[in-house]
Amino acid sequence: MREERSGFGLGRWGAAAVVVALVVGASACSKSGAGSGGSSDTGNAGKTSSAPVIAGDITFNDANLAKVDAALKAALAGKDLSKLHEAMVVNVAVDYWNAGKIGFNKGLSDLGVKGVYQAPANGRLDQQLSIIQTLRGQGITGLSVSAIDPTAIKAPIGSANAAGIPVLAIDSPLPKEDGAALYLGTPNYQAGQKAGAAMKQALGGKGQVVVLVGSLTTSNAVERIAGFEDALKGSDIKVVQKLSDGMDASKALTNAQTAIQTNPNINGLYGVYSYDGPSAAQAVQAAGKSGRVKIVSDDSDPQTLKFIKDGVIQATVLQQPYQQGYTGAYLLAALKVLGKDATLNIVKPYLESDGTTLSSGVGLVTQANLAAYQAKLTQLGIG
Repeated sequence: MREERSGFGLGRWGAAAVVVALVVGASACSKSGAGSGGSSDTGNAGKTSSAPVIAGDITFNDANLAKVDAALKAALAGKDLSKLHEAMVVNVAVDYWNAGKIGFNKGLSDLGVKGVYQAPANGRLDQQLSIIQTLRGQGITGLSVSAIDPTAIKAPIGSANAAGIPVLAIDSPLPKEDGAALYLGTPNYQAGQKAGAAMKQALGGKGQVVVLVGSLTTSNAVERIAGFEDALKGSDIKVVQKLSDGMDASKALTNAQTAIQTNPNINGLYGVYSYDGPSAAQAVQAAGKSGRVKIVSDDSDPQTLKFIKDGVIQATVLQQPYQQGYTGAYLLAALKVLGKDATLNIVKPYLESDGTTLSSGVGLVTQANLAAYQAKLTQLGIG
């Protein structure tokens, strides 16, 4: 999820950091850590051994994005923004994007400009393309989009650019040739690395892991799995299966159940899509292996957070849709009013090494910092 700002100062986040530090510090004093899984292992001597505590992180890329927001605000000061009409179009109407919508509306409010948020109800490509076409007819001046299909979106982006309407890719990166000015979102390889590091901690560097994923071919999934596997290098953890569920949560559950039943040596599950974590958790619970089969997931679905609280999921890697909405609103205003070159000069110091990605950050929530993360969401009006 993503943070909200009071103006553009860091004071609000200074207070949030204190809350985080207090909660995490209190958790660190507890004997039951993030990886405890609600159960413990008993050694030959009859002593209970503590599960490793996974280090959580909910700082995301907040500090740098605060600087970007402030710089864009300063550059836009005194400019006429009265004719701006921005649009944010995401890939599907799901709870995950509520934070993005809240962030976008907050950005529009801080800018004092008009805008509209749209999401295809069923995540269908034809719906997304129709929405964009309709918005074009309504005179939008800038578009941020989480594209369902990078090939299909190329023509609409080209048409928008030709009409002087800047396009910002959010959530899902697009090929450079598609023509989006920037990508604001999660560096997926880094997200996979964070998941791999958490799994390595959870398993103590040894074990067999199954990856559960909605698709083995989409770029974000490929990048996440690559990062996950690279993070495991040098350990005695092996990825023994990668199971695609075709974006079907019930299939993900079946995959997890079958994997656990057919290979008793599996002690780790990595759920790449938002529903894969809860599916893995249900399978582990049904098998009576909570805390013994460790789970690392992605995203912060309510089910996922409940399983973390209960110790069934050890950690979940988080994105920041709030900032994709908030900073996205400012970037669209700057791209339209200041121009692409001037805008890129402002954000250049904060881009990733590829020169086109503005990271919204990657976080990690565990049992130890769950309360701090939930406090952060409440502060933002998300939940």
